[in-house]
Amino acid sequence: MFNNKRIMVTGGTGSWGHELIRQLLPQNPKEIIIFSRSESAQVAMSREFEDNRLSFIIGDIRDKDALVAACRGVDYVFHLAALKHVPVCEDQPYEALKTNVVGTQNVIEAAIANNVEKAIYISTDKAANPSNFYGMTKAIGEKLFVYANLLGSGTRFVTVRGGNVLGTNGSVVHLFMKQIKDKGQVRITDMKMTRFFFTLRDAITLLFKASEVSIGGEIFVMTMPTCRIVDLAEVLIEASGRNDVSIIEAGIRPGEKIHEILMSDFESLTTVVYDEQYLVILPTLDMPELKAHYRNYPHVSFNSFSSENNLMDQEEIKSILIRGGFLE
Repeated sequence: MFNNKRIMVTGGTGSWGHELIRQLLPQNPKEIIIFSRSESAQVAMSREFEDNRLSFIIGDIRDKDALVAACRGVDYVFHLAALKHVPVCEDQPYEALKTNVVGTQNVIEAAIANNVEKAIYISTDKAANPSNFYGMTKAIGEKLFVYANLLGSGTRFVTVRGGNVLGTNGSVVHLFMKQIKDKGQVRITDMKMTRFFFTLRDAITLLFKASEVSIGGEIFVMTMPTCRIVDLAEVLIEASGRNDVSIIEAGIRPGEKIHEILMSDFESLTTVVYDEQYLVILPTLDMPELKAHYRNYPHVSFNSFSSENNLMDQEEIKSILIRGGFLE
């Protein structure tokens, strides 16, 4: 799919970007353009990979002209750039709006202006029935990407929605390990809290699959495993070898949910089972080609996909942490 292609990755210096590029390079792309704001992160990434197929452009997705210029001759766009931390977006909603909504519209318009073949938007479980401003902005981003397929261009736009990815910047795993080491305690917002979890390597592998098979307008939902946050903490405490670590319940923060969902009750009405790894949410907009393409896929047999169901036990959590490289 990516052989001899030019690819642009917005926000490409983050954790998702690193793993995406690590898995893209063996697929023989002609060029990968990393478009992001951080000069120092770009320099560090350039030194890390030392690959002349990587190009770095400093820019902000809020700047449409810069995006249009960066997109010239590009075949595929992976749109990763966003303000992602729930408390930051709650405290500074104007900034979240400008980056996550206006920036996403700019990416769409830049892709259309340059006849990009396909653009892929990385979304989050927090976009499903959102309870915080971050989730709302990502939900709007999804809607914009779906609608972009009706603008009469040759560019196909697709969304991939996933939950928490282990080991990304600000990941709870890194936070808990640091708290265990430095403070001898782990702070959990609520003992009942559950989340979807996946390794970064597995998430990118699934991202490629959705990128390849999508025809435009879909929201691909990764069917990710789930766990109790307190179970995750206990596995990490046990692995540390310390017996003096306590768990403290700190109270839920503004905009946080006890349980996340990857698909809402409303979305279940138009969701099909693609395979064991993916559900596909089809739009309510009139897209006959899309509906015809998925007409033989079975509809989901459940109303919502919540992190409180099908929970991993501690051995399964330990296994996924080992696979992700966090535990020996």
